[in-house]
Amino acid sequence: MVVMLCLSWGFNQVSVKLAIHDIPPLMQGAIRSLGAALIVAAIAKLRRQVLLARDGTLAAGLICGALFGAEFICIYQGLAFTTATRAVLFLYLAPFFVVLGTRIFLPADRFHLPQWLGLGLSFAGMIVAFGVPTPALDPRQAIGDVMMVVAALLWATTTLLIKASRLSRISSEKTMLYQLVVSAPMLAVAAYAAGERMPQMPSALALGALAYQTVWVVSVTFVLWFALVVRYSANRLSAFTFLTPLFGVAAGHLVLGEPLTPAFALAVGLVAAGLILVNRAR
Repeated sequence: MVVMLCLSWGFNQVSVKLAIHDIPPLMQGAIRSLGAALIVAAIAKLRRQVLLARDGTLAAGLICGALFGAEFICIYQGLAFTTATRAVLFLYLAPFFVVLGTRIFLPADRFHLPQWLGLGLSFAGMIVAFGVPTPALDPRQAIGDVMMVVAALLWATTTLLIKASRLSRISSEKTMLYQLVVSAPMLAVAAYAAGERMPQMPSALALGALAYQTVWVVSVTFVLWFALVVRYSANRLSAFTFLTPLFGVAAGHLVLGEPLTPAFALAVGLVAAGLILVNRAR
């Protein structure tokens, strides 16, 4: 299931690119959070879940929502300053932050030497696929790099908070709603502050790409992800996310006609070998 989620997120990167000329990125984030909140709430109602019950999760849920919103603000704004290659490599420091965080908050879910080697091997595969970024020459690029590292840290913190708090005892739909309800106004304010505008009606292609993000990626795959985080090792799940940028490269080739390099096959092999080490039983 997590491989399917990573495949969906890889195509999500392409959908953002397809819509970005008609719908600016922060505005995309605000619209998809608002639309997905309505969809997830409807699904929860159909499943007869009680969303407003007092279960002691309000504080953790609001913090989780703020982390979620801040993460995407950092990602979208960071991409305006730094290159896509640098952004991917810095963002996917998140699995390392998760593993380090579990040593403090989830001591029963620790990595040992083979798992650390597997994590490093998967990250090496990403470097092979995207190349080692050149040193930042523009101060604005360094700002973008820092924003992507902060986004990675926020992503990891969200995962750990869900795993270690009372959010692990409620439905994944309610956990997702906390994040959507809080992040939608945050992203809307950020879009306004950044001066984003939508001067004309978006094309059918842009609306279709936004619908893919809203209906499938956020309303379905994110909910499934949080359900998996509660049930399985946060360390091992986070390691699988190294597949996402590789699927993004493949999606870019299939949908946008972007070229594939011979190094891509080696990168896939390294990531796969790393995931085998991470998930191998001791």
